[in-house]
Amino acid sequence: MKVAVLMGGSSFERGFSLASGKQVCGALEAAGHTVVPLDTTKELVPALRSERPDVCYSALHGKHGEDGTIQSLLELLGIPFVGSSAAVCRKTWNKALLPSVVTAYRAATGGAPAAAWPQGICIARDAFKDMGAATALDLIAERIGGGFPFAVKPACGGSAMGVHKVSQHEDLGEAILDALSYDAEVIIEQWIDGTEIAVSVLGEGKDAQVLPPVEIVPAQGLYTTEARMSVNAVELFCPVRAASLSADEAAAQAARDAVESAALEVYRAYGVHGLGRVDLIWDGTQARVLEVDVSPGMTELSLFPAACTASGLTLSAVLDRLVGAYAS
Repeated sequence: MKVAVLMGGSSFERGFSLASGKQVCGALEAAGHTVVPLDTTKELVPALRSERPDVCYSALHGKHGEDGTIQSLLELLGIPFVGSSAAVCRKTWNKALLPSVVTAYRAATGGAPAAAWPQGICIARDAFKDMGAATALDLIAERIGGGFPFAVKPACGGSAMGVHKVSQHEDLGEAILDALSYDAEVIIEQWIDGTEIAVSVLGEGKDAQVLPPVEIVPAQGLYTTEARMSVNAVELFCPVRAASLSADEAAAQAARDAVESAALEVYRAYGVHGLGRVDLIWDGTQARVLEVDVSPGMTELSLFPAACTASGLTLSAVLDRLVGAYAS
């Protein structure tokens, strides 16, 4: 098939997207497809209408790639594409919607709860800019509970851009300002200590299947933006090590089951399909979900390819299957 691979764009995550797109192009070419790499400039629509691909694969990360923008454009053009619809992407893009989306899903399905999440609040930039919210930062500790440290992050975005661990009140304002430089809303929530895990998922609905969970161990304590592009800044263990979940073998297996169940619940609650990744923390008792990624990174250092390898799959085979499923 002729597959258009969309990459680059103008978001903060352009560099990650170009690296992902390069890997995706190579994997699809290895599977025998004709690949048309396209940067998402103002020439994108004329290029797509001229090339007439059988299917698109979006390797765009961040704004325009994961917020429903590129998906809605492809829906307008009538070009099939791998992954979730624009409507789904609009929901997953805003991390603040996670509790309401999963709660509504549970009410509709009657399923047993599997996922938990940090308690937090979301505040708009305009509340700080026009309404004096900065004078009420002393109330945040009361609203969240558990006390410092807090996680401060943009409500929308990825690759850990604008994310801070705040250990004292004096540092809260600066962290909020930095997070708001990336997005119009900021989330302030409990900081969860534990084992950082990414669960990649393939498929949709009841047929969705998890790949082996990836344990993330940064060299400097935080899985920062820089660490995601540096070979020596992080160790990945796939599947997650049993000892990182519990010293008891049976308890470790139960914890892994809980992690996978939490990821599937959230993936299904949003209606994600094709592929995705659920990022969470195992806090020793439960899986605390942080976000859902509808366009997982595909670089040599990314989590999704690591999970594919651990399951005995090549990235080429997985992407071949996906483009085949979504092509018209």
